[in-house]
Amino acid sequence: MTNEQMTSSETEPTDDQLAPTPGTDGLTDTADSGADTTTDRTLLEARNLDVYYGEEQALSDVDIEIPEKQVTAVIGPSGCGKSTFLRCINRMNDLVDSARVEGELRFDGKNVYDDDVDPVALRRKIGMVFQSPNPFPKSIRDNVAYGLKVQGKDDDVDTKVRTALERAALLEEVEDQLDSSGLDLSGGQQQRLCIARAIAPDPDVILMDEPASALDPVATSKIEDLIEDLAEEYTVIIVTHNMQQAARISDKTAVFLTGGELVEFDDTNKIFENPEHERVEDYITGKFG
Repeated sequence: MTNEQMTSSETEPTDDQLAPTPGTDGLTDTADSGADTTTDRTLLEARNLDVYYGEEQALSDVDIEIPEKQVTAVIGPSGCGKSTFLRCINRMNDLVDSARVEGELRFDGKNVYDDDVDPVALRRKIGMVFQSPNPFPKSIRDNVAYGLKVQGKDDDVDTKVRTALERAALLEEVEDQLDSSGLDLSGGQQQRLCIARAIAPDPDVILMDEPASALDPVATSKIEDLIEDLAEEYTVIIVTHNMQQAARISDKTAVFLTGGELVEFDDTNKIFENPEHERVEDYITGKFG
């Protein structure tokens, strides 16, 4: 199985996997995500990261340092390990029986694959938005409140729901229909609803796996504007096939190529204007992909 063959339904956590777990989670709290200053402090770091699906290697010896409160885009041709890397960050690959991870992936200095790390608790700090909008068959309010309730954050839920919808640039459009089904919204609105659901518990990191690939240009533009706004409070990592999108919205860009190899990682302007590797330039200029 390649990473491109994995669907969101195969890797999306169940209610039990989202529910609170008693005891220590092995993780420490990061700095307050409410601050609005951009920093170069490394929040996520991979060292000698290898991932296998059975005998097939999907990622090969990946080293990367991802800064907090910036947008990092992950680009590359199909099957190069982009989504696999994204799903390693909050241990979504644990849900794939054939997956095996070697090396280290550190979140705020702690290896998330250490035995004392609770993956459920990790996913509270590192939320995920999938390629296709996947609202629950519930009201808009209950969709956003879902993560809060299963994590035991039952205080002042209505305020947190409205704040999340506002941060997701959706509140003005749905303020008078919070009791209506989330399934009645347009595709772009549904994706912003899923983003609101992801940020309601106030995570530190938001992972996005091609969040605009199924949307029309107008909805895509709204998602891109939203991502740039979210980076003021959260660390955002987005996988995208759209290189123009990566160039528009990201601060850093990671280029994965065939074999699951991270060939180059740098400021987005440098990657697109003056890459160091010929293979990266060939990919960006369309010689292959």
